[in-house]
Amino acid sequence: MRKELPTIADQVVEVLQRSTPEFSVLPSTVDREDINWAVEQALLTVLGYQDEPSAARPVREPVATPVPIDRARRNLFAALTGDACAPEAPLAELARSARWPLPDTVRAVVLTSPGEAAQLAAVLGDTLLSLADGETCLLVPDEGAGTRATLENVLRGRTAAVGHPVPLGDTASSLNWARRLLALSPSRPGSAPDVVFVDDHLTLLLLLQDESLSRALTARWLTPLDDLTPRQSERLEVTLLAWLEGGGAPEAARTLQVHPQTVRYRLRQIEKLFGAALRDPRTRFELEMTLRSRRLMANVRRRSTRGGRRARGVTTGLRPLGVAREARVNGL
Repeated sequence: MRKELPTIADQVVEVLQRSTPEFSVLPSTVDREDINWAVEQALLTVLGYQDEPSAARPVREPVATPVPIDRARRNLFAALTGDACAPEAPLAELARSARWPLPDTVRAVVLTSPGEAAQLAAVLGDTLLSLADGETCLLVPDEGAGTRATLENVLRGRTAAVGHPVPLGDTASSLNWARRLLALSPSRPGSAPDVVFVDDHLTLLLLLQDESLSRALTARWLTPLDDLTPRQSERLEVTLLAWLEGGGAPEAARTLQVHPQTVRYRLRQIEKLFGAALRDPRTRFELEMTLRSRRLMANVRRRSTRGGRRARGVTTGLRPLGVAREARVNGL
């Protein structure tokens, strides 16, 4: 416990400085080492290792310890991820201080179990560990397919999100999309912890990139459905998406698990509403994008408002169902 305490205290101070305005000004008037020591004493007292905090900090020998290295690694993490608080120093210099050889390609990993972060980082090897807006994150050098297999094995049984492999200069992108994916995949009661990879959800993340653009697509392409009842509109949307994906009425009928004649009847309604536009490949492409993004956005809102409970929507978002399942969910 005492061996890890300086690192833990340093991380606590860093979080306090970022989240508490009053605390952020202390380093200008009090030495950072004194602040860290005070936090260490508070932790020891709260955890029951001493009756009360010591009154004065003992003089420490000026020898290298893991704490400066840890701080150097957090500085390097901040620089790689575009943190505004990162020190203004060349990347190579920060890497030397952190004793972390700069790889060509990296993946970001966002964890939901901070207590295991140091252990996981040690198992993974040359890994940077730090916080990003309060979330515990790792940067892992990517060496191809073997890296994913290693991450799957090490992270098994935990809830985490793994970013896509990127060149070192795009590290912030891998981190941002891993955080976005984790936010879109809340744990459901009774469900097992799960590791999600950005690689597996590129289309979903692309469609969910900007809700205002999704609404703009809806306004542009789905206006012909405005005069229908919600149930009629839902049926035609599901049918249109199945037809766009399958390429024909028989395929759409099999996907929706309804009679082909039902699909043909709905397609005649759709053709009356959309007219010749359905024969244009670009229009069909944008319609499919519109329908998919519309449903994904709706599902994300349901997940957010229901606190992670399973939505009754037309898709699960992170584990895309076929349109047949979407249709059954909506009683079609």
